[in-house]
Amino acid sequence: MRDHRLFIWVVILLSTALLGEVKMIPFGGDFRFSLGIAAYFFGLLWFSVPVLATGLSAGLFIVFFRIVMDASLYGIPWTEGIVQHMPVFFYYVTFAVIISLLKIKTNVEYPLKVGFYGAFADIASNGAELLIRMVSGSPTMITIHGVLMIVLIGLLRSFFVVGLCNMLAIRQVRAQGEQRRQELERLMLINSDLFEEAFYLRKSMSHIEDITRESYRLSKELKILSPPHAAQALHIAENVHELKKDSQRILSGLSKIIQQERMLSKRIPISFLCSMVARANKNYSLLLGKTIELDNRCDVNLSTDEIYPLLSVLNNIVSNAVEAIESQGRIELRVDLEFDSVVFYVTDNGPGISHDELDLIFHPGYTTKFDDEGNSSTGIGLSHAADIVRLLGGNISVYSVPGQTRFEVRIPSERLIQREEADHAEILSGG
Repeated sequence: MRDHRLFIWVVILLSTALLGEVKMIPFGGDFRFSLGIAAYFFGLLWFSVPVLATGLSAGLFIVFFRIVMDASLYGIPWTEGIVQHMPVFFYYVTFAVIISLLKIKTNVEYPLKVGFYGAFADIASNGAELLIRMVSGSPTMITIHGVLMIVLIGLLRSFFVVGLCNMLAIRQVRAQGEQRRQELERLMLINSDLFEEAFYLRKSMSHIEDITRESYRLSKELKILSPPHAAQALHIAENVHELKKDSQRILSGLSKIIQQERMLSKRIPISFLCSMVARANKNYSLLLGKTIELDNRCDVNLSTDEIYPLLSVLNNIVSNAVEAIESQGRIELRVDLEFDSVVFYVTDNGPGISHDELDLIFHPGYTTKFDDEGNSSTGIGLSHAADIVRLLGGNISVYSVPGQTRFEVRIPSERLIQREEADHAEILSGG
Protein backbone atom coordinates (compact mmCIF):
# COMPACT_ATOMS: atom_id res chain seq x y z
CA MET A 1 0.00 0.00 0.00
CA ARG A 2 2.83 2.38 0.90
CA ASP A 3 4.68 1.56 -2.33
CA HIS A 4 1.49 2.24 -4.29
CA ARG A 5 1.06 5.69 -2.72
CA LEU A 6 4.72 6.48 -3.36
CA PHE A 7 4.29 5.47 -7.01
CA ILE A 8 1.25 7.77 -7.36
CA TRP A 9 3.16 10.62 -5.73
CA VAL A 10 6.08 10.16 -8.17
CA VAL A 11 3.70 10.03 -11.16
CA ILE A 12 2.05 13.30 -10.08
CA LEU A 13 5.42 15.04 -9.73
CA LEU A 14 6.77 13.78 -13.07
CA SER A 15 3.58 14.52 -15.04
CA THR A 16 3.37 17.99 -13.48
CA ALA A 17 6.99 18.75 -14.38
CA LEU A 18 6.77 17.39 -17.93
CA LEU A 19 3.44 19.03 -18.77
CA GLY A 20 4.83 22.22 -17.29
CA GLU A 21 6.99 22.41 -20.41
CA VAL A 22 3.83 22.67 -22.54
CA LYS A 23 3.75 26.40 -21.99
CA MET A 24 2.76 29.85 -23.15
CA ILE A 25 4.66 33.01 -22.07
CA PRO A 26 2.10 35.86 -22.15
CA PHE A 27 3.98 38.78 -20.61
CA GLY A 28 7.57 38.16 -21.66
CA GLY A 29 10.11 37.33 -18.97
CA ASP A 30 9.89 34.04 -17.07
CA PHE A 31 6.18 33.87 -16.16
CA ARG A 32 4.34 31.13 -18.04
CA PHE A 33 0.99 29.40 -18.42
CA SER A 34 1.38 25.62 -18.69
CA LEU A 35 -0.49 22.36 -18.33
CA GLY A 36 1.58 21.38 -15.30
CA ILE A 37 -0.96 22.74 -12.83
CA ALA A 38 -3.70 20.80 -14.64
CA ALA A 39 -1.80 17.54 -14.03
CA TYR A 40 -1.19 18.52 -10.40
CA PHE A 41 -4.83 19.50 -9.77
CA PHE A 42 -6.04 16.27 -11.40
CA GLY A 43 -3.73 14.27 -9.13
CA LEU A 44 -5.14 16.00 -6.05
CA LEU A 45 -8.75 15.32 -7.09
CA TRP A 46 -8.38 11.77 -8.39
CA PHE A 47 -5.95 10.25 -5.90
CA SER A 48 -5.83 10.20 -2.11
CA VAL A 49 -2.66 12.21 -1.51
CA PRO A 50 -1.85 14.80 1.18
CA VAL A 51 -2.49 18.19 -0.39
CA LEU A 52 0.07 20.33 1.44
CA ALA A 53 2.89 17.79 1.32
CA THR A 54 2.28 17.16 -2.38
CA GLY A 55 2.20 20.90 -3.11
CA LEU A 56 5.46 21.48 -1.25
CA SER A 57 7.22 18.56 -2.95
CA ALA A 58 5.79 19.51 -6.38
CA GLY A 59 7.06 23.07 -6.02
CA LEU A 60 10.57 21.96 -5.03
CA PHE A 61 10.74 19.24 -7.70
CA ILE A 62 9.60 21.53 -10.52
CA VAL A 63 12.11 24.23 -9.54
CA PHE A 64 14.87 21.61 -9.50
CA PHE A 65 13.64 20.08 -12.79
CA ARG A 66 13.63 23.43 -14.61
CA ILE A 67 17.03 24.45 -13.25
CA VAL A 68 18.51 21.15 -14.47
CA MET A 69 16.78 21.53 -17.87
CA ASP A 70 18.10 25.08 -18.34
CA ALA A 71 21.60 24.14 -17.23
CA SER A 72 21.70 21.08 -19.50
CA LEU A 73 20.11 22.57 -22.62
CA TYR A 74 21.04 26.24 -22.46
CA GLY A 75 24.02 26.37 -20.09
CA ILE A 76 22.27 28.74 -17.67
CA PRO A 77 24.12 28.88 -14.32
CA TRP A 78 22.43 27.29 -11.30
CA THR A 79 22.38 30.55 -9.35
CA GLU A 80 20.56 32.30 -12.16
CA GLY A 81 18.19 29.34 -12.55
CA ILE A 82 17.26 29.48 -8.88
CA VAL A 83 16.35 33.17 -9.11
CA GLN A 84 14.44 32.57 -12.35
CA HIS A 85 12.37 29.58 -11.23
CA MET A 86 12.03 29.94 -7.44
CA PRO A 87 8.72 31.91 -7.74
CA VAL A 88 7.16 28.74 -9.22
CA PHE A 89 7.67 27.10 -5.83
CA PHE A 90 5.44 29.74 -4.23
CA TYR A 91 2.83 29.18 -6.97
CA TYR A 92 2.41 25.49 -6.07
CA VAL A 93 2.59 26.08 -2.33
CA THR A 94 -0.05 28.84 -2.56
CA PHE A 95 -2.26 26.61 -4.72
CA ALA A 96 -1.96 23.73 -2.22
CA VAL A 97 -2.73 25.97 0.77
CA ILE A 98 -5.87 27.40 -0.88
CA ILE A 99 -7.07 23.95 -1.98
CA SER A 100 -6.54 22.68 1.57
CA LEU A 101 -8.35 25.63 3.18
CA LEU A 102 -11.32 25.34 0.80
CA LYS A 103 -11.54 21.58 1.55
CA ILE A 104 -12.09 20.73 -2.11
CA LYS A 105 -11.63 16.99 -1.40
CA THR A 106 -14.87 17.00 0.62
CA ASN A 107 -16.81 18.73 -2.17
CA VAL A 108 -15.99 16.49 -5.12
CA GLU A 109 -19.69 15.62 -5.53
CA TYR A 110 -20.29 19.29 -6.45
CA PRO A 111 -18.27 19.71 -9.67
CA LEU A 112 -19.37 23.31 -10.31
CA LYS A 113 -18.20 24.40 -6.87
CA VAL A 114 -14.93 22.48 -7.27
CA GLY A 115 -14.40 24.11 -10.67
CA PHE A 116 -14.74 27.63 -9.26
CA TYR A 117 -12.62 26.77 -6.21
CA GLY A 118 -9.89 25.43 -8.47
CA ALA A 119 -10.07 28.50 -10.69
CA PHE A 120 -9.81 30.78 -7.65
CA ALA A 121 -6.77 28.85 -6.40
CA ASP A 122 -5.16 29.05 -9.85
CA ILE A 123 -5.79 32.81 -10.19
CA ALA A 124 -4.58 33.57 -6.66
CA SER A 125 -1.46 31.42 -7.12
CA ASN A 126 -0.64 33.18 -10.39
CA GLY A 127 -1.02 36.48 -8.55
CA ALA A 128 1.36 35.31 -5.80
CA GLU A 129 3.94 34.18 -8.36
CA LEU A 130 3.73 37.46 -10.29
CA LEU A 131 4.05 39.48 -7.09
CA ILE A 132 7.20 37.62 -6.08
CA ARG A 133 8.67 38.01 -9.57
CA MET A 134 8.04 41.77 -9.52
CA VAL A 135 9.52 42.10 -6.02
CA SER A 136 12.59 40.15 -7.14
CA GLY A 137 13.08 42.54 -10.05
CA SER A 138 11.77 40.40 -12.91
CA PRO A 139 10.67 42.56 -15.87
CA THR A 140 6.96 41.67 -15.83
CA MET A 141 4.33 44.12 -17.04
CA ILE A 142 0.72 43.42 -16.00
CA THR A 143 -2.20 45.09 -17.78
CA ILE A 144 -5.97 44.73 -17.57
CA HIS A 145 -5.71 42.45 -20.57
CA GLY A 146 -3.16 40.35 -18.69
CA VAL A 147 -5.41 40.09 -15.62
CA LEU A 148 -8.33 38.95 -17.77
CA MET A 149 -6.07 36.37 -19.38
CA ILE A 150 -5.04 35.02 -15.96
CA VAL A 151 -8.71 34.71 -14.96
CA LEU A 152 -9.69 33.03 -18.23
CA ILE A 153 -6.78 30.57 -18.14
CA GLY A 154 -7.57 29.76 -14.51
CA LEU A 155 -11.19 28.98 -15.35
CA LEU A 156 -10.27 26.91 -18.41
CA ARG A 157 -7.65 24.81 -16.63
CA SER A 158 -9.80 24.22 -13.57
CA PHE A 159 -12.98 23.22 -15.40
CA PHE A 160 -10.99 21.09 -17.85
CA VAL A 161 -9.60 19.08 -14.93
CA VAL A 162 -12.98 18.86 -13.16
CA GLY A 163 -14.66 17.75 -16.41
CA LEU A 164 -12.00 15.10 -17.00
CA CYS A 165 -12.38 13.79 -13.44
CA ASN A 166 -16.16 13.59 -13.76
CA MET A 167 -15.95 11.87 -17.13
CA LEU A 168 -13.60 9.23 -15.71
CA ALA A 169 -15.78 8.87 -12.60
CA ILE A 170 -18.88 8.27 -14.75
CA ARG A 171 -17.03 5.61 -16.75
CA GLN A 172 -15.92 3.99 -13.51
CA VAL A 173 -19.45 3.98 -12.10
CA ARG A 174 -20.79 2.50 -15.34
CA ALA A 175 -18.15 -0.23 -15.29
CA GLN A 176 -19.01 -1.03 -11.67
CA GLY A 177 -22.72 -1.04 -12.53
CA GLU A 178 -22.12 -3.46 -15.39
CA GLN A 179 -20.06 -5.70 -13.12
CA ARG A 180 -22.80 -5.69 -10.49
CA ARG A 181 -25.44 -6.41 -13.13
CA GLN A 182 -23.48 -9.43 -14.32
CA GLU A 183 -23.05 -10.63 -10.74
CA LEU A 184 -26.78 -10.15 -10.08
CA GLU A 185 -27.65 -12.15 -13.18
CA ARG A 186 -25.26 -14.92 -12.18
CA LEU A 187 -26.75 -15.14 -8.68
CA MET A 188 -30.30 -15.07 -10.01
CA LEU A 189 -29.56 -17.89 -12.45
CA ILE A 190 -28.02 -19.91 -9.62
CA ASN A 191 -31.09 -19.28 -7.48
CA SER A 192 -33.37 -20.31 -10.34
CA ASP A 193 -31.47 -23.61 -10.44
CA LEU A 194 -31.92 -23.93 -6.67
CA PHE A 195 -35.64 -23.22 -7.09
CA GLU A 196 -35.89 -25.99 -9.65
CA GLU A 197 -34.01 -28.43 -7.42
CA ALA A 198 -36.22 -27.50 -4.45
CA PHE A 199 -39.30 -28.02 -6.59
CA TYR A 200 -38.03 -31.43 -7.74
CA LEU A 201 -37.05 -32.38 -4.18
CA ARG A 202 -40.55 -31.54 -2.95
CA LYS A 203 -42.06 -33.80 -5.59
CA SER A 204 -39.64 -36.57 -4.63
CA MET A 205 -40.62 -36.20 -0.97
CA SER A 206 -44.24 -36.90 -1.82
CA HIS A 207 -43.12 -40.14 -3.48
CA ILE A 208 -40.98 -40.95 -0.43
CA GLU A 209 -44.05 -40.51 1.79
CA ASP A 210 -46.01 -42.91 -0.41
CA ILE A 211 -43.18 -45.48 -0.29
CA THR A 212 -42.94 -45.15 3.51
CA ARG A 213 -46.69 -45.61 3.88
CA GLU A 214 -46.71 -48.66 1.59
CA SER A 215 -43.71 -50.18 3.40
CA TYR A 216 -45.45 -49.88 6.77
CA ARG A 217 -48.62 -51.40 5.33
CA LEU A 218 -46.62 -54.25 3.79
CA SER A 219 -44.82 -54.95 7.09
CA LYS A 220 -48.16 -55.27 8.88
CA GLU A 221 -49.49 -57.69 6.28
CA LEU A 222 -46.29 -59.77 6.37
CA LYS A 223 -46.23 -59.92 10.17
CA ILE A 224 -48.70 -62.83 10.02
CA LEU A 225 -47.61 -64.44 6.74
CA SER A 226 -43.82 -64.08 7.04
CA PRO A 227 -42.36 -62.43 10.16
CA PRO A 228 -38.75 -62.26 8.77
CA HIS A 229 -39.96 -60.44 5.67
CA ALA A 230 -42.14 -58.22 7.85
CA ALA A 231 -39.06 -57.12 9.81
CA GLN A 232 -37.22 -56.46 6.56
CA ALA A 233 -40.12 -54.37 5.22
CA LEU A 234 -40.23 -52.41 8.49
CA HIS A 235 -36.48 -51.78 8.26
CA ILE A 236 -36.93 -50.44 4.72
CA ALA A 237 -39.76 -48.18 5.88
CA GLU A 238 -37.61 -46.79 8.71
CA ASN A 239 -34.69 -46.09 6.34
CA VAL A 240 -36.99 -44.39 3.85
CA HIS A 241 -38.41 -42.32 6.70
CA GLU A 242 -34.89 -41.18 7.63
CA LEU A 243 -34.30 -40.28 3.99
CA LYS A 244 -37.45 -38.19 4.09
CA LYS A 245 -36.23 -36.28 7.17
CA ASP A 246 -32.89 -35.58 5.48
CA SER A 247 -34.72 -34.36 2.39
CA GLN A 248 -36.87 -32.09 4.54
CA ARG A 249 -33.77 -30.50 6.07
CA ILE A 250 -32.26 -29.91 2.62
CA LEU A 251 -35.54 -28.48 1.32
CA SER A 252 -35.81 -26.18 4.33
CA GLY A 253 -32.33 -24.80 3.66
CA LEU A 254 -33.01 -24.31 -0.05
CA SER A 255 -36.34 -22.63 0.63
CA LYS A 256 -34.70 -20.25 3.11
CA ILE A 257 -32.02 -19.24 0.58
CA ILE A 258 -34.59 -18.69 -2.16
CA GLN A 259 -36.92 -16.75 0.14
CA GLN A 260 -34.09 -14.47 1.33
CA GLU A 261 -33.01 -13.79 -2.25
CA ARG A 262 -36.59 -13.06 -3.22
CA MET A 263 -36.85 -10.47 -0.44
CA LEU A 264 -33.71 -8.77 -1.83
CA SER A 265 -34.78 -8.96 -5.46
CA LYS A 266 -38.37 -7.66 -5.03
CA ARG A 267 -39.97 -7.00 -8.42
CA ILE A 268 -38.01 -7.21 -11.67
CA PRO A 269 -39.10 -6.20 -15.18
CA ILE A 270 -40.01 -9.17 -17.36
CA SER A 271 -37.88 -7.61 -20.10
CA PHE A 272 -34.86 -7.82 -17.76
CA LEU A 273 -35.52 -11.51 -17.12
CA CYS A 274 -35.76 -12.19 -20.85
CA SER A 275 -32.51 -10.32 -21.49
CA MET A 276 -30.85 -12.35 -18.77
CA VAL A 277 -32.05 -15.63 -20.30
CA ALA A 278 -30.91 -14.49 -23.76
CA ARG A 279 -27.43 -13.50 -22.54
CA ALA A 280 -26.95 -16.66 -20.49
CA ASN A 281 -27.92 -18.93 -23.37
CA LYS A 282 -25.86 -16.93 -25.85
CA ASN A 283 -22.87 -17.71 -23.64
CA TYR A 284 -24.03 -21.33 -23.44
CA SER A 285 -24.13 -21.59 -27.23
CA LEU A 286 -20.59 -20.18 -27.46
CA LEU A 287 -19.48 -22.72 -24.86
CA LEU A 288 -20.88 -25.48 -27.08
CA GLY A 289 -19.07 -24.02 -30.08
CA LYS A 290 -22.28 -23.03 -31.88
CA THR A 291 -23.12 -19.87 -33.79
CA ILE A 292 -26.64 -18.97 -32.69
CA GLU A 293 -28.44 -15.66 -33.08
CA LEU A 294 -30.64 -15.01 -30.05
CA ASP A 295 -33.36 -12.49 -30.85
CA ASN A 296 -34.93 -11.06 -27.69
CA ARG A 297 -38.26 -9.34 -28.41
CA CYS A 298 -39.65 -8.61 -24.99
CA ASP A 299 -41.47 -5.28 -25.20
CA VAL A 300 -43.94 -5.94 -22.39
CA ASN A 301 -43.69 -3.17 -19.81
CA LEU A 302 -44.51 -5.33 -16.78
CA SER A 303 -42.65 -6.33 -13.63
CA THR A 304 -42.99 -9.54 -11.64
CA ASP A 305 -41.79 -11.09 -8.42
CA GLU A 306 -42.16 -14.62 -9.82
CA ILE A 307 -38.48 -14.38 -10.72
CA TYR A 308 -37.19 -17.90 -10.19
CA PRO A 309 -40.17 -19.82 -11.59
CA LEU A 310 -39.97 -17.81 -14.83
CA LEU A 311 -36.19 -18.09 -15.03
CA SER A 312 -36.39 -21.83 -14.52
CA VAL A 313 -39.05 -22.32 -17.20
CA LEU A 314 -37.49 -20.03 -19.82
CA ASN A 315 -33.96 -21.30 -19.22
CA ASN A 316 -35.08 -24.90 -19.69
CA ILE A 317 -36.84 -24.18 -22.97
CA VAL A 318 -34.19 -21.88 -24.46
CA SER A 319 -31.27 -24.12 -23.44
CA ASN A 320 -33.07 -27.08 -25.04
CA ALA A 321 -33.36 -25.03 -28.23
CA VAL A 322 -29.63 -24.25 -28.09
CA GLU A 323 -28.82 -27.94 -27.71
CA ALA A 324 -31.21 -28.93 -30.51
CA ILE A 325 -29.51 -26.67 -33.09
CA GLU A 326 -26.60 -28.54 -34.64
CA SER A 327 -24.04 -25.82 -35.39
CA GLN A 328 -25.70 -22.55 -36.32
CA GLY A 329 -29.20 -21.18 -36.21
CA ARG A 330 -31.57 -18.71 -34.67
CA ILE A 331 -33.70 -18.57 -31.53
CA GLU A 332 -36.39 -15.97 -30.92
CA LEU A 333 -37.68 -15.18 -27.43
CA ARG A 334 -40.82 -13.08 -27.62
CA VAL A 335 -43.31 -11.92 -24.99
CA ASP A 336 -46.81 -10.61 -25.70
CA LEU A 337 -49.66 -9.43 -23.53
CA GLU A 338 -52.81 -11.12 -24.84
CA PHE A 339 -56.07 -10.29 -23.06
CA ASP A 340 -55.53 -11.44 -19.47
CA SER A 341 -52.40 -13.53 -20.10
CA VAL A 342 -48.68 -12.99 -20.55
CA VAL A 343 -47.52 -15.26 -23.37
CA PHE A 344 -43.89 -16.32 -23.85
CA TYR A 345 -42.88 -17.69 -27.27
CA VAL A 346 -39.59 -19.52 -27.83
CA THR A 347 -39.02 -20.32 -31.50
CA ASP A 348 -35.96 -21.98 -33.04
CA ASN A 349 -35.02 -23.18 -36.52
CA GLY A 350 -33.53 -26.46 -35.36
CA PRO A 351 -34.39 -29.90 -36.79
CA GLY A 352 -37.80 -29.96 -35.12
CA ILE A 353 -39.54 -32.59 -33.00
CA SER A 354 -41.20 -35.60 -34.57
CA HIS A 355 -44.98 -35.95 -34.23
CA ASP A 356 -44.61 -39.12 -32.14
CA GLU A 357 -42.38 -37.35 -29.62
CA LEU A 358 -44.55 -34.25 -29.16
CA ASP A 359 -46.80 -36.07 -26.69
CA LEU A 360 -43.83 -37.47 -24.75
CA ILE A 361 -41.43 -34.55 -24.25
CA PHE A 362 -43.22 -33.34 -21.09
CA HIS A 363 -43.16 -36.82 -19.49
CA PRO A 364 -40.61 -37.21 -16.66
CA GLY A 365 -37.53 -39.13 -17.78
CA TYR A 366 -38.15 -38.88 -21.52
CA THR A 367 -35.15 -37.53 -23.42
CA THR A 368 -33.60 -37.52 -26.87
CA LYS A 369 -30.27 -36.08 -25.67
CA PHE A 370 -27.21 -38.27 -25.20
CA ASP A 371 -23.59 -37.33 -24.48
CA ASP A 372 -20.54 -38.51 -26.41
CA GLU A 373 -20.37 -41.69 -24.32
CA GLY A 374 -24.00 -42.58 -24.99
CA ASN A 375 -25.33 -41.59 -21.56
CA SER A 376 -28.81 -40.12 -21.65
CA SER A 377 -29.87 -36.83 -20.10
CA THR A 378 -32.13 -36.82 -17.03
CA GLY A 379 -35.21 -35.96 -19.07
CA ILE A 380 -36.79 -33.91 -16.29
CA GLY A 381 -36.19 -30.34 -17.55
CA LEU A 382 -39.34 -29.91 -19.63
CA SER A 383 -41.34 -31.96 -17.13
CA HIS A 384 -40.35 -29.51 -14.39
CA ALA A 385 -41.09 -26.56 -16.65
CA ALA A 386 -44.59 -27.88 -17.35
CA ASP A 387 -45.26 -28.50 -13.65
CA ILE A 388 -44.10 -24.99 -12.68
CA VAL A 389 -46.25 -23.41 -15.39
CA ARG A 390 -49.29 -25.36 -14.15
CA LEU A 391 -48.66 -24.22 -10.57
CA LEU A 392 -48.61 -20.65 -11.87
CA GLY A 393 -52.07 -21.27 -13.28
CA GLY A 394 -50.89 -21.41 -16.88
CA ASN A 395 -50.25 -23.93 -19.61
CA ILE A 396 -47.44 -24.84 -21.98
CA SER A 397 -47.74 -26.13 -25.53
CA VAL A 398 -45.42 -26.93 -28.40
CA TYR A 399 -45.74 -26.78 -32.17
CA SER A 400 -43.10 -28.31 -34.42
CA VAL A 401 -42.42 -28.98 -38.08
CA PRO A 402 -39.08 -29.81 -39.71
CA GLY A 403 -36.97 -26.67 -39.46
CA GLN A 404 -39.03 -24.92 -36.78
CA THR A 405 -40.14 -25.54 -33.20
CA ARG A 406 -42.18 -23.12 -31.12
CA PHE A 407 -42.94 -23.39 -27.41
CA GLU A 408 -45.77 -21.30 -26.04
CA VAL A 409 -46.04 -20.58 -22.31
CA ARG A 410 -49.27 -18.82 -21.33
CA ILE A 411 -49.61 -17.54 -17.75
CA PRO A 412 -52.40 -15.37 -16.28
CA SER A 413 -51.08 -11.82 -16.06
CA GLU A 414 -52.55 -11.26 -12.60
CA ARG A 415 -50.52 -14.23 -11.34
CA LEU A 416 -47.26 -12.68 -12.55
CA ILE A 417 -48.04 -9.07 -11.70
CA GLN A 418 -49.92 -9.39 -8.40
CA ARG A 419 -49.15 -12.12 -5.98
CA GLU A 420 -49.81 -12.85 -2.31
CA GLU A 421 -46.98 -13.89 0.02
CA ALA A 422 -48.23 -17.46 0.16
CA ASP A 423 -47.91 -18.05 -3.58
CA HIS A 424 -44.15 -18.54 -3.51
CA ALA A 425 -44.43 -21.06 -0.69
CA GLU A 426 -47.18 -22.80 -2.64
CA ILE A 427 -44.87 -23.40 -5.58
CA LEU A 428 -42.13 -24.77 -3.34
CA SER A 429 -44.54 -27.01 -1.48
CA GLY A 430 -45.99 -28.46 -4.66
CA GLY A 431 -49.48 -27.11 -4.31
